[in-house]
Amino acid sequence: MLITSLKSHIPFFAKIKAIRDVISGKMHGKKVRFSEDGMATVHNCDFTADQRFQRAVALGAATGSWYGSSIRWRAYTICWAAERAMGLPGDFVECGVNRGGFARMILDYVDFDDSDKQFFLFDTFKGLEESHLTRAEQSREPFLYTDCLDEVKQTFSSFRSIHIVPGTVPETLSSTTIERVAFLSIDMNCVGPEIAAAEHFWPKLVSGSVMVLDDYGWEDHLEQKHAFDEFARSRGVSVLSLPTGQGLIFKP
Repeated sequence: MLITSLKSHIPFFAKIKAIRDVISGKMHGKKVRFSEDGMATVHNCDFTADQRFQRAVALGAATGSWYGSSIRWRAYTICWAAERAMGLPGDFVECGVNRGGFARMILDYVDFDDSDKQFFLFDTFKGLEESHLTRAEQSREPFLYTDCLDEVKQTFSSFRSIHIVPGTVPETLSSTTIERVAFLSIDMNCVGPEIAAAEHFWPKLVSGSVMVLDDYGWEDHLEQKHAFDEFARSRGVSVLSLPTGQGLIFKP
């Protein structure tokens, strides 16, 4: 009888233990090793101590793109995808650049300028275009964007491989000649331009390449998640959801 009574209270005691663990900086009785940017884990995160990674992230953060936030695991995902893409034919494309934090990080992490690849940066460089936003997107807390085109040009002025493409997506997508894409990052915070970019570049993505979706798993971006789930399903693939909030689509 006592055993039966205790069993009935196990969920309650488990909740109490979980709360105690959180307060003491533990999960499942183990010390939390990483906690930032909406995620916490007890798992190995020794990439944060890698000097090459640290230097690249510092350069990205120096652009002011992340407004003082620490987003190291998201940054690591980007670096991993970029390094993978360096072994594939094709250029790099980023749709949604802001002040260029991820792009600047990538350039250093993979020694991009020593390759024969080109890097195309698509953005308004002054924030979201109201006419492209859905009603739900218009009701969200506004993003803190400012006109940063001149600063971005200065950031990348010494790199021969960078092509800055100011203007709205999808209008600017056909303004450049990009035949093959090895790396595609999409982070425009609105569903219409993001799907338009994915549709435009999907035929150009080479086999084995990765499309990185920055907003896929975030609660405020359910429209993007649902749209990319359908986009992937219609092409016989699926989106890998990450605890960073990112999503990955691999091109077969």
